[in-house]
Amino acid sequence: MQNDDYMLELKTISQRYGDTTVVREMSLQLARGNIGCLLGPSGCGKTTALRCIAGFESLQSGEILLAGNVIAGRNKHVPAEKRQIGMVFQDYALFPHLTAMQNIEFGLRNYTSAERKSRVAEMLELVNLESFAHLYPHELSGGQQQRVALVRALAPRPKLLLLDEPFSNLDVSLRERLCLDVRSILKQENTTAIMVTHDQNEAFMIADYIGVMNHGLIQQWDTAYNLYHKPVNHFIADFIGEGVFLPGKVLNERCVEIELGVIEGEFDAQIDSGAEVDVLLRPDDIIHDDDSPLQATISDKAFRGAQILYTLKLPSGAEMLSLVPSHHNHAIGESIGICLAADHIIAYQKNSRVGSG
Repeated sequence: MQNDDYMLELKTISQRYGDTTVVREMSLQLARGNIGCLLGPSGCGKTTALRCIAGFESLQSGEILLAGNVIAGRNKHVPAEKRQIGMVFQDYALFPHLTAMQNIEFGLRNYTSAERKSRVAEMLELVNLESFAHLYPHELSGGQQQRVALVRALAPRPKLLLLDEPFSNLDVSLRERLCLDVRSILKQENTTAIMVTHDQNEAFMIADYIGVMNHGLIQQWDTAYNLYHKPVNHFIADFIGEGVFLPGKVLNERCVEIELGVIEGEFDAQIDSGAEVDVLLRPDDIIHDDDSPLQATISDKAFRGAQILYTLKLPSGAEMLSLVPSHHNHAIGESIGICLAADHIIAYQKNSRVGSG
């Protein structure tokens, strides 16, 4: 891909507060029309990175390019208001004294009166809020306020849209529905966007590419599928999704032995035969099978409607997770038959926690 195909490029950017480096030599590339996400635990640097992109903070080092032009770097800092970047804040930041229509219109001061009227109508239709145009923010629900904030940022046709934890103030069911709505709206407008969140489900539902951050670094910039199935290090494997690590021993280039038996498949990394490893098992790698001679004891359970997530204790005392259809409703303390269904090996050298520190 040519550089001019990227709407956003971060080139080894760093930012410090005093002696503390919050973002360290962080790089990424986001193509036009794609949605990216910075995902990570609190304090990992994701919000600081977003503020640097927005222009709210200057860089210590590195460069930020927007549509191929440097907007931040050595001896250069384009002010936030001149970057052609839109932003949706965590608290929406709608003007309380303006109606929904007036809020959307606010950023269109360089448009003619006819152009403003047309663009506002287009935005209201995009989020199905035509009949709410004359209501004030306090008269709108949380979801409606979020939609107004989104199209207010989209109305001036920014080159890039930034979303800072945009769903954190909403309840879970509304959050999931709006995630899908926002993705659809951004794709319909062909808007390039970067979102910051600590919620994996939000990241998975919205983003084309996700950067998992830890200690100021992007550990992996990839699709949701690859982050889950092909994590590049122990931290990613532990942070993304659910799962546990069991000790194992590499038998050969295609087999690893754990307490439950031998897993055969492809290794994601080169590990020598005989090596002691930590093997990641996801809940869907363990199947409930009444006829299996291999038994495990239920130590905990979480009902999830169609499925139950069981925590199972092995004879060694090690625990693992298993997702089981909820009509198999077993009691805590009961032993059940299980079998290993993993056909892909995610393993890391013992005591090798790359990316976790």
